[in-house]
Amino acid sequence: MRKINRARIVGLFALVLLAAVAVVVRADDQPANVAGTWQFSADSSQGTFTATMVIQQDGGMLKGTQHSDFGDAAIAGTVKGNNVQFTVTVNGPNGSFTVDHTGTVNGDTMKGTFTMGGDNGNSGSWTATRQTEKQK
Repeated sequence: MRKINRARIVGLFALVLLAAVAVVVRADDQPANVAGTWQFSADSSQGTFTATMVIQQDGGMLKGTQHSDFGDAAIAGTVKGNNVQFTVTVNGPNGSFTVDHTGTVNGDTMKGTFTMGGDNGNSGSWTATRQTEKQK
């Protein structure tokens, strides 16, 4: 009968464990799907803001347009795993400013916080729900 090499078994076990961890890490880094049309709402000390966001996604990169009563604004950002970050660039009558958003994705819902650029310093929370085909 062959003698089992303990070091070889431990090394093989370590290699299998490392491969399994690599697969899990890679799966966690896969970007959540955020492409589509979203109903967006933000709350702050200055009130509530609602909009419709149309987001296109290429891997982890996001772009799109936010449609609101204030006009259209460009969206650009990233998604890594379930973490989403994006900016909305608003061209207002007093010049342009950006609103920075961070949050998490859970299927057809997103939520997080935002901060506004410039002297305003407004911040708050936001939520978004993806529209289904029936809702459009």
